[in-house]
Amino acid sequence: MDRVKSSMQQVPNAIPKVIRRTGGANSLELERENFERVQAVSINKAINTQEVAVKEKHARTCILGTHHEKGAHTFWAAVNRLPLSSNAVLCWKFCHVFHKLLRDGHPNVIKDSMRNKADLTDMSRMWGHLSEGYGKLCSIYLKLLITKMEFHIKNPRFPGNLQMSNRQLDEAGENDVNNFFQLTVEMFDYLECELNLFLGVFSSLDMSRSVSVTAAGQCRLAPLIQVILDCSHLYDYTVKLLFKLHSCLPADTLQGHRDRFQEQFKKLKSLFYRSSNLQYFKRLIQIPQLPENPPNFLRASALSEHISPVVVIPAESSSPESEHVVETDDLVDTDVPVLPAPVETKFDDLFGTSAAIDPFNFNSQNGMRKDDKDRLIEQLTREIQALKEELESFRLESGRLCQALRGRVNELEAELAEQSHLRLQAVGESEFLKAELDDLRRVREDTEKEQRSLTEIERKAQANEQRYTKLKEKYTELVQSHADLLRKNAEVTRQMTVARAAQDEVEAVRKEMQEKVKAAQEAADRQEREQLEHLQELQRELVSSRAELDSLKTSMASSQQSSEVLGTQLAALESEKAELVQSLSKVEAELAARGEELERVQSSLVTERESRVKSAETLQNQLNEKESREQALESQLAAARWASLQGAVEEAKKIIQDSLAQIDDPAHISCTSSADYLASRCQASLECMERLNSTRVAFLADNTGVSELVRAVTQSGHLVGDTIVQGSATSHMVPVEQADALSESVKVCGAEALALLGQMKQQDGLAAVDSGKLKAALEAVLATAEKLRPRGLELQQGELGDLVEQEMAATSAAVESAAARIEEMLNNSRAVDTGIKMEVNERILASCTELMQAIKELILSSKDLQRDIVESGRGAASMKEFYAKNSRWTEGLISASKAVGWGATVMVDAADLVVQGKGKFEELMVCSHEIAASTAQLVAASKVKADKDSTKLHRLQQASRGVTQATAAVVASTKSGKSQIEETDTMDFSSMTLTQIKRQEMDAQVLVLELETRLQKERERLGELRKKHYELAGVAEGWGEDEEGTG
Repeated sequence: MDRVKSSMQQVPNAIPKVIRRTGGANSLELERENFERVQAVSINKAINTQEVAVKEKHARTCILGTHHEKGAHTFWAAVNRLPLSSNAVLCWKFCHVFHKLLRDGHPNVIKDSMRNKADLTDMSRMWGHLSEGYGKLCSIYLKLLITKMEFHIKNPRFPGNLQMSNRQLDEAGENDVNNFFQLTVEMFDYLECELNLFLGVFSSLDMSRSVSVTAAGQCRLAPLIQVILDCSHLYDYTVKLLFKLHSCLPADTLQGHRDRFQEQFKKLKSLFYRSSNLQYFKRLIQIPQLPENPPNFLRASALSEHISPVVVIPAESSSPESEHVVETDDLVDTDVPVLPAPVETKFDDLFGTSAAIDPFNFNSQNGMRKDDKDRLIEQLTREIQALKEELESFRLESGRLCQALRGRVNELEAELAEQSHLRLQAVGESEFLKAELDDLRRVREDTEKEQRSLTEIERKAQANEQRYTKLKEKYTELVQSHADLLRKNAEVTRQMTVARAAQDEVEAVRKEMQEKVKAAQEAADRQEREQLEHLQELQRELVSSRAELDSLKTSMASSQQSSEVLGTQLAALESEKAELVQSLSKVEAELAARGEELERVQSSLVTERESRVKSAETLQNQLNEKESREQALESQLAAARWASLQGAVEEAKKIIQDSLAQIDDPAHISCTSSADYLASRCQASLECMERLNSTRVAFLADNTGVSELVRAVTQSGHLVGDTIVQGSATSHMVPVEQADALSESVKVCGAEALALLGQMKQQDGLAAVDSGKLKAALEAVLATAEKLRPRGLELQQGELGDLVEQEMAATSAAVESAAARIEEMLNNSRAVDTGIKMEVNERILASCTELMQAIKELILSSKDLQRDIVESGRGAASMKEFYAKNSRWTEGLISASKAVGWGATVMVDAADLVVQGKGKFEELMVCSHEIAASTAQLVAASKVKADKDSTKLHRLQQASRGVTQATAAVVASTKSGKSQIEETDTMDFSSMTLTQIKRQEMDAQVLVLELETRLQKERERLGELRKKHYELAGVAEGWGEDEEGTG
C-alpha cells in the first residue's frame, strides 16, 4: 500500500485526466490524436536520413503502438508520407524498424502490411538497379521482409519472432510428410534471404578497419541483430525437420535438401564467427557458435547430439507483451465521493422523521396495525438488500481501481528500471567509447604513416590501371567497329541480293510483257488481215452481183416473156443484197471495234512499257547506289582491318622494346631463371612464328581473316619478349663468357623481331616479310639454352626412377660389405697383434663397426621416409613418374647415396691400412668426417619434401644423430690410438755426437719448411678442389635454378 500511495503521489493528475477524457466522443478523438502524434514523432525520429543506428527507445515506442491499436495502420499511415524511394539511408532504417515490428509487434502487423506488398516489391526492384552502397542493401533487405511476410501468411502457426516449442513445430506440419517437406523448402528460401543480407552487409564494409565503432558502420550492422535471431531459430527448425524427413523418406529423395543445408551451414557458421569478433555485437548480443561439422542426417541417433543455438540478449526492461495499457473505461474518478448523500438523510427518507418514529412513542406504536408492520419490514428488507448490492458494486469498482493502480505502479517501476539500465548502459558505452577513442587515435597515427607509404603505390597502380584502361578501350573500339562493319557488310549483301532478285523479276516481267504484246500484235494483224480478205471477198461478190443485175436487166428488157421469173429473181437478189449490206455494216462495225480495242491495247502497252522502263531505271539506280555504298563499306572495313593489324603490330613492338629495356635495368640483375624454362620459351616462340607466317599468307590471300593475324602478332610479341627477359635472367646464373654470348643472342633476337614488325607496318611490304632471320636468332638462343641445361636432365623417366633404386641398393650393399670387412679385419688383428697395438686396433675397428651400423640404420630410415614421401605425393602416378617429375630432388638423393657408399668403402680401406701399419691415422679421421658430411647431405635431401610432423622423419633425424656420434667416436678412438702408438716411439739422442745432432737439426728444419710449403700448396689445392666440386654438383643437381624461371 505504501508503494501504491507513493506512486499516486508521483503522478497525482494521471488518473483524473484519463477519467475526464471518457466523458464523450471528443475525449476519445483527443486521445486518438495524441496517440497518432506520439507515434508520428517516434517514427520520424527512428526513420530519418542520418547514417546512425536506430535508437532502441523510438523502435520500442513504435512496437508498443502496434500493441495499443492492435495493428499497424498508424505506422503505415506515417511511413507512406516518407520519401523512401529517394533516399537509401531512409529506406534502410525503415527496413530495420519494420523488421522489428514484424518480430515483436502485434500479430496483426503482418496482415496489415500485406496490403503494401506490391509497393515494397516495386521499391526493391527500383533499388536493385544500384550495384553498390545502401541501394543494393535496401533491395536485399526488402526481398527478405517480403519473404518473411509471405512465410508467416502461409504458415500462420509461426509467430513473428519464430519462437516455438517442439510440439508446436510438429503441429505446424499437421503430421503430414508432404507438409514437412514443403515447410523445409520454405525455410531454406527464408534462410537464404537472411544469409544474402548478412553477406551483403559484410561485403559493403571495409573489415580491415574498426567499422563497428563508427556511426556509419553501426547503421549497417544494427539490423543484423534481428537477422541473427531469425537465423538461429531457422537453423534449429531446419535440423529438426530434416531428421524427421529422414525418418520417413529415403535418403536419395532428400539429397537436394542435404546439399542445400550443407551450403547454408558453411555460410552461417562463417558469418556467426565473423560477427562474434566485431566489437559492436559483443556488448549487445551473445552469438552462438555452430558445431565444427554439420549433423549427420543419415544417422538417426545424431539428433540427440544436436544442441539448439541460443542467442543471448541482455534482459530488456520491458517488452511489448508485458507493457500494461490502462483502459480508460476501467478507471473511476477519485475526486467524486463514494457516498454522496449523508447517512442521516437516507435514514430519514426510509423511516421518516425522528418525531414520527420515536421509539418511546408507545401510543403511535401500539396503534399501528399488523399489516403496516409487515409492509414496513418488507420495505426495510428490500432497502437493506439494495444497500448491500450497492456496497458490493462499490467494492468491485474499488477492486478494479486498485488493480489499475497496481498496473500503473508496475509500469512506473518498469520505466524506472529501464532508466537505470539505460544509465548503466550509457556509462558503459562512455567508457567503451573512451577506450575506442584512444585506439582510434593510435590507429589514425598508424594509418597516416601507412597512408603516406601507400600513396606512392596507389599512384603507380592508377597509372598502370589508366594505361590498361586505355588499351582496353582501344581494343573494345576496334572490336566494336569490326562488329559494326561486319553487320553493315551483311546488311549490304542482303540488300544487294534483294535488289538483284527484284531486277531479275523485273526483267522476267518485262520479257513476258514484250512476248504478250508481240503475240497480241500478231493476233491483231492476223485478224485484221482475215477481215480485209473477207471484206475484199464481199466486195467481189457485190461487184459480181451488180454485174449479174445488169445482165438481168438487159435480159429483162430483151425478154419480157420471162418478166415474172426475172421479177422473182430480182426480189430474191434484192433481199440477198439487203442481207449482204447488213452483214457488211456489221463487219465494218466489228472492224471498227477491233480497231479501237487494238488502239487501247497499244496505248496500254506503251504506258506499261514506260512504267516498266522507269521502274527498271529506278532499280538500276538503287543497285548502283548499293554497289557504291558496298564499295565504300568494303574500303572502310579494309581500312579498319589494317588499322587493327597496325595496332597489334605497334603493341607487339612496345612489348619487345620494353623487354629489351629490362635487360639494362639495374633492378633486373637480381632476377634469375633456368635454362629449361628458357628453352621452353624459345620453342613456343618458334611455333608462334610458324603460325604468324601461315596467318600472314592467309591474310594476303583473303584480307577478311585479319583476326587470326592480329592474335598471332600479339602472341608472338608476348612470347619473343618473354624469351628476351628469360634469356637475360638465365645469363645471371651462368659464367661470364656464356652470359655475354647469351645476352648478345637475345639482343639480336629483339632487334630482328623489331625489324620484322617494322616490315609488317608497311602495307606494300607485308607480302615480302621474311621471318627467317628471327627464327635463326631464336634457334641460336635455343641452342645456347640446350648447352646450359644440366646433364642430369638427359635421363629418361624410367632411367631416373631405376637409378634411385639402384643407388640406394648399391649404398646398402657397400655398407654391408664394409661391415663384413671390418669384422674380418678385427678377427685377423686379434689373431696376429698383441699388446697396445691389438688394443688400439680393436678400439678403432669397434668404433668403425658401430659407425657402419649407424649408417645402415640411417639408410633404412631414409628408404622408409622416401617411400612415405612418394606414396603421399604421387597421387595416381607411378613411383617412377613421381621421381621423374621431381628430378631435382631425385638427383640430390642419388648424389647423397653415392657419397655415403663411397665414403664407407674408402673408410674400410683406410682402416685396413691402419691396422696393417701401412696407413695413416689422419686418413681414417678424414674419411670419418667425409661420411658425416655425406650422411648430412642424405638427410637434407630426404627431408626436403617430408612432412615436419612425420614419425619417419623423426626416426631419420635420430639415425643422423647416431651417425654423428659414431663418427665422433671413430675420430676419438683414432686420435687416442695414435697418441698411444706415438708414446711408444720415444726419441733417444744419447748416442749421437754434436755434429750428428746438428745435422739432424738441419734436416729437421728442412723437412719442416718442405712440409709447411707442401701444407700451403695442399690447402690451396683443397680449396680449388672444393670449388670445382661445388660447381660440378651445382650443374648436375640444378642448385639455385627454378624450373619455371623467375624474372
